[in-house]
Amino acid sequence: MIPAAFDYTAPSTVEDAVRALAESGEDAKVIAGGQSLIPVLRMRLAAPTTLVDIGRVPELRGIRDDGDELVIGATTTHYEVQRDPLVRVHAPLLRAATDTVADPQVRHRGTFGGALVHADPAGDLLAPTLALDAELVLHGPAGRRTVAAADFFTDYFTTALRQDELLVAVRIPKHTGWGAHYEKFSRVAQAWSIVAVAVAVRVEGGVIAEARVALTNMSAVPVRADAVERALVGSPATAESIKAAAAHAAEGTSPTADGDADVAYRQHLARVLTSRAVTAAVGA
Repeated sequence: MIPAAFDYTAPSTVEDAVRALAESGEDAKVIAGGQSLIPVLRMRLAAPTTLVDIGRVPELRGIRDDGDELVIGATTTHYEVQRDPLVRVHAPLLRAATDTVADPQVRHRGTFGGALVHADPAGDLLAPTLALDAELVLHGPAGRRTVAAADFFTDYFTTALRQDELLVAVRIPKHTGWGAHYEKFSRVAQAWSIVAVAVAVRVEGGVIAEARVALTNMSAVPVRADAVERALVGSPATAESIKAAAAHAAEGTSPTADGDADVAYRQHLARVLTSRAVTAAVGA
């Protein structure tokens, strides 16, 4: 199917992009890698009057060290996140999750920020971003504001980003020396997650000192498995204690039933995958 007609603009600065969004009104859409938006346009599930292409804004791309945090530009591709040495050392969970995103072709075109703004609850980068306590930097006509990942995802395919705002960067606190793993279950390779679990843990002397656990596709938004985290902290990094903690993984979640899985099966997967992910992260 051919998309509906639209105007197109390709600004070269953040300010010009925000101005274009404001002038184009509520029916404007931002396009970066286009891996989520273009299929939607072709199916005419969206019919924007204007596309604002931010792929030519150099400020929005790249990864840099900023003290205790990494700063990842919104149009940085998945491939760049996968290969970046700073991410490998300081945010291994993000690299592990990015490895599971679609296929190499999509990872070369798709962008980190685009995946977050799209906010698909089955998307593989939302839960790791939440688990790592990331902050998202938004730029609008009134200037910049920062929103915690826990507050950014608000509903199915919905975020706290206003129509006239642009996601410019994501700030990721460094988790240097932490164990990390992303455990994903899908029907076929390169497919959306039926359920997935993002885990980062810090172990000291054989005991789990800190734990971050977030779930993919167990609610309308990514969710932290708070009960699992509480059960893990202070526990020995053994298979037995991890399995006991993982039994709490489905608590506080609200998964849906669809053609891939019913509610009970998703809850079961959450417990099993959490146990596997934590075990892999601690090297037990």
